Amino acid sequence: MAFEQVIGQREAQARLMQMVDEGRLPHAVMLCGPQGCGKLALATGFAAQLLNRSAADAAMLAKWEHPDLHFTYPTIKLPSMSSDHKPVSDDFAHEWHELLKASPYFTMTEWLEQMGGENQQAIITAGESDELLRKLSLKSSQGGYKVSLIWLPERMNIECANKILKLLEEPPSQTVFIMVCQEPDRLLETIRSRVQRIDIKKLADEEIAEALRDKRGLTEEVAHRTARMANGSWQKALEMLSADSENELFLDMFQMLMRLAYQRKVRELKAWAERMAAMGREKQRRFLEYFLRLLRENFVYNFQQPELCYMTQREEDFARNFARFVNEANIIPISDLANRAIRDIGQNANAKIVFFDLALQMIVLLIQK
Repeated sequence: MAFEQVIGQREAQARLMQMVDEGRLPHAVMLCGPQGCGKLALATGFAAQLLNRSAADAAMLAKWEHPDLHFTYPTIKLPSMSSDHKPVSDDFAHEWHELLKASPYFTMTEWLEQMGGENQQAIITAGESDELLRKLSLKSSQGGYKVSLIWLPERMNIECANKILKLLEEPPSQTVFIMVCQEPDRLLETIRSRVQRIDIKKLADEEIAEALRDKRGLTEEVAHRTARMANGSWQKALEMLSADSENELFLDMFQMLMRLAYQRKVRELKAWAERMAAMGREKQRRFLEYFLRLLRENFVYNFQQPELCYMTQREEDFARNFARFVNEANIIPISDLANRAIRDIGQNANAKIVFFDLALQMIVLLIQK
């Protein structure tokens, strides 16, 4: 992806190129920032700037298959792999290139789905660091930089992290490391001390709105509402545009819970809890986080201050009649209830019991004035 295709982040682009122009490019740069701000898009754009020296380079970079560009990313172990095999990025090179060519704005969940391991924990293994050392020990194919782009280095296991540290301490000739990090505190302090950290800000609402108008053809009103709700994340903005998005399902489940609790339909609430329990734990956690967000928005809706509310049109339509049931008397108890459910799900509690308990307590909490 060329820099001109990156959404917003002009200040970060200028800073990166200034280091190159002034001849003070460090051997290791780490782009840090929240999900959806465009860290990977910036990193790939910067890598392209460093490697694009000819028409041949440009053609290879269009497919992200340049011989001097080495990608490292979290991987999983497939059932087809032998017991002693340590998965490496090259095992999933086809899947990575396909996803990256579609868009550099994707999440770990999407990457897991691309690899076929939605319920696994993706890590960067020691086998990857050995492979990277072998690749970087070779001379540059095109006579310029060699670029090692590491996506989510905080997912390196300790053996891999220690080997990468040695590479950073004694970097191969003409090698530039570009790390794309979401949780830098999880990295070894010794690694953090050997890279130049650049913090990437959330996207501004207007930057997202402009991209939605230009790239998706949205009207001014819809683009503005979507951008405000995206909270600085281009990925979140795209999720909200998808007709079959997860948030649509979560809104349906939220509405069903509140209506059944208000009507005190215990048998139907039990069926609702069983439906929630059938989802994976990560999805259950995301629903509960959505639950908390919508709870907050309905509470604020009562103050009749539109600039403080961040809801889709469907969510706002439901809030017109429902918001009055969320008030000063129950907002804290309901929030506490949801947070306990998040904790219990994280500790592998029985999901049917967790969600049925939440549903039954909502019967009482909704009538508090």
